[in-house]
Amino acid sequence: MGKRQVKNESALKEIRLPEEGEMFGRVIKMMGGENVMVKCGDHIARRGRIRGKLKRRVWIRDNDVVIIAPWEFGTEGRGDILWRYTLPQVEWLKQSKHIPLDF
Repeated sequence: MGKRQVKNESALKEIRLPEEGEMFGRVIKMMGGENVMVKCGDHIARRGRIRGKLKRRVWIRDNDVVIIAPWEFGTEGRGDILWRYTLPQVEWLKQSKHIPLDF
């Protein structure tokens, strides 16, 4: 079974935006296992943990745009990755000004 891909514009309607306590981030480094280094929208580099549900369904690579939820307890520089955007979805986010053009 292969990965699902965005084939047309109707698939872009299933896009998820960050809710309260979540933010956009860009993967800058794969650290092995379920850990990645993410540069968040507030310019803090956090270690993101790929949740089990997402880990089984979606491949995350360098320079992917993701939604990260920073942890409210313990260490400040950690969070959970909740969603990964495809390239057409990232272009839509930039055109609709949800994320900056140089993000």
